[in-house]
Amino acid sequence: MPSTLRDLLIQRAARLQGRPALTAPDWGTLSYAQLRNRVEGVALGLLSEEPPLVVFSATGTAWDWAAEVAAAASGLAWDPAGQVVPIEVLGGPRFNDEGGRGPYHAREQVVQAHTPFASGLNQGQLLARLRRLNLELGWDHDTVVDLPLGRLGEAPLRAALWSALYAGAHAVLAVDAEPPTSRLIRPKKSAPAWDESPFRGLL
Repeated sequence: MPSTLRDLLIQRAARLQGRPALTAPDWGTLSYAQLRNRVEGVALGLLSEEPPLVVFSATGTAWDWAAEVAAAASGLAWDPAGQVVPIEVLGGPRFNDEGGRGPYHAREQVVQAHTPFASGLNQGQLLARLRRLNLELGWDHDTVVDLPLGRLGEAPLRAALWSALYAGAHAVLAVDAEPPTSRLIRPKKSAPAWDESPFRGLL
């Protein structure tokens, strides 16, 4: 059972390695192992220089999601009022910067359940909320969730992405996924259409 969002990323990648984690325009489909590599590449860029305590990214692309998970894995808070993640970190020259490798691994001792995630919410509290929500949703590693890329900056959609990561599900960010739907690979199990209502107030 993960105790931090960093643990969540590592455990899902270790358990689900080759299973699909995220599909997004320009990225194709990333496995859980590839998603971890993408997130940690952003984290290395963030930590290659002294990072601010609070960061944010709003490019409208899947890089925003990678940056949010990277921030959590690095013990940095996520808030629209925070410093904007440099574009050089998001696939640019500072992506996967070796200068951040030591600081990133050192953060393993720093990131704890009480580490702030967002305003008024720490990592342990978010994990507890995700655990409860996952019981209600019944999502698992066979779940495929279609999400509208254009709403990536909205809290309910970000919460759905965290829920998918928690469940080990496959999140699909699509330009034309409005309204979004949820579908399952296994034919004997059905799920209601995805809507934002279960995710309101999660973040």
